[in-house]
Amino acid sequence: MRNTEADTLDELIDDCTAMPAELRGRADTPPEPRPATPWQVTDDCVAQVAGLDTYV
Repeated sequence: MRNTEADTLDELIDDCTAMPAELRGRADTPPEPRPATPWQVTDDCVAQVAGLDTYV
C-alpha cells in the first residue's frame, strides 16, 4: 500500500502546485473600484456627539 498523503510541508506544497488548474478554481480579477463619494458631516452626525465634552 502506498501512502498518498504528504509527510512534510514541502511535499504538501508540491502536491498542491501540481493540481490541475480546473481543480484550483478560477482566479477572477476583482471588480474596478467605485469612485469615492465625498465625505460630509451632517447635522445628524453632529447631534450624536453633542455634549461629548461633558462626558470626557
